Amino acid sequence: VQLQASGGGLVQAGGSLRLSCAASGSVFSIRLMGWYRQAPGKQRDLVAIISSGGSTNYAESVKGRFTISRDNAKNTVYLQMNSLKPDDTAVYFCSADIRQTIAAPYMTYWGKGTQVTVSS
Repeated sequence: VQLQASGGGLVQAGGSLRLSCAASGSVFSIRLMGWYRQAPGKQRDLVAIISSGGSTNYAESVKGRFTISRDNAKNTVYLQMNSLKPDDTAVYFCSADIRQTIAAPYMTYWGKGTQVTVSS
């Protein structure tokens, strides 16, 4: 199983970016999918998560600005980021709880990360 994230880049404050993360390989089902971020010298923090049924949860710092969504048919999770601030600058990682067969346990997989830089 691999998670491939894309969509990062450099944007001015107030701008928007859309991140995507697709799971590939042997995927039977996916439970939670989410986005985390890690700024230089800081720990990795939750940004947003979404269940298979579409329930979402956001970090307080991004509520009202970011929207997480998923396409279950494509095994893909998205993060629409609007009104970006310099404090949003970080490497963004996607994660997914994936079961490879009907009998296998769910395991958490991580993408390699995509850099988001917001200039002031």
